Amino acid sequence: MTNSIKGPALFLAQFLGDEAPFNSLADIVEWAAGLGYKGVQIPSWDARVFDLDKAASSKSYCQEIIETCAKHDVTITELSCHLQSQLVAVHPAYDTAFDAFAPEHLHGNPSARQEWAVVQVTKVAQASQNLGLSGAVGFDAGPVFITVTVTPNDANGIPCGSAVSDTTTIFIEASPLADA
Repeated sequence: MTNSIKGPALFLAQFLGDEAPFNSLADIVEWAAGLGYKGVQIPSWDARVFDLDKAASSKSYCQEIIETCAKHDVTITELSCHLQSQLVAVHPAYDTAFDAFAPEHLHGNPSARQEWAVVQVTKVAQASQNLGLSGAVGFDAGPVFITVTVTPNDANGIPCGSAVSDTTTIFIEASPLADA
């Protein structure tokens, strides 16, 4: 197993910005390599460094991405879909807060936001395959698989995560990804 570790690696999302070297894949990979990193985790939502739609449908685009990284002896460790994947299953109490992770035209529409998120995560899987990766990383922030969650409620009936009380909500939900 240890011979499959790609690193040390860097999660690029935390450094991306509008000025060089943080505004393009070629420049940020060169910067990371200069710091000694051997791998990068690419955020799939930031068009400054990655076109998810193109990557999901084009092996030649993915080959360009691989070559951009390889030019600096850096490998792609994973694609990240943290922002999109956490929107696959959002508890209604958090709808407004989680809207910030979706495109503005989806704000206030949880079902459209969820549909978008499922498509995004599916595209990340396709793009990962086109890049020759065995997986991707993200957050589940909710019941991605069929689960039973027992959550105590506050005085307003909103789940609060403290000790189980006599006003407990039980959520049984299936994953929207099960049909993707």
